[in-house]
Amino acid sequence: MTESKVEDSRQVKPSRREWIKRGLLEIKKQLQALYFASRDRRTPWYAKTVAGLVVAYALSPIDLIPDFIPVLGYLDDAIIIPAGIALAIKLIPREVMAEAREKANQNQGIGRVN
Repeated sequence: MTESKVEDSRQVKPSRREWIKRGLLEIKKQLQALYFASRDRRTPWYAKTVAGLVVAYALSPIDLIPDFIPVLGYLDDAIIIPAGIALAIKLIPREVMAEAREKANQNQGIGRVN
């Protein structure tokens, strides 16, 4: 393989800022999907409860550990929210979650802040 082909085949590694931005957008889409799934009648009550708590915690100005505490203040959000999303997704039936993700993808860009 020539040098130019090797360079072309490598993917450009995104910057840290771009990586974080993509992660936050993905979390936003997952939270929207959880909201839609929690409103579906086919979702069990316990999954609705977990999804509702995760969405409420993500939107709430109240934190378990205040953000002004260095590192720990943001670390709780970086652990609790993704873990809650993962748990809620496991509890929601796949077909309901697939439909909710589709709705969230359709709503992408609505209320978007640049």
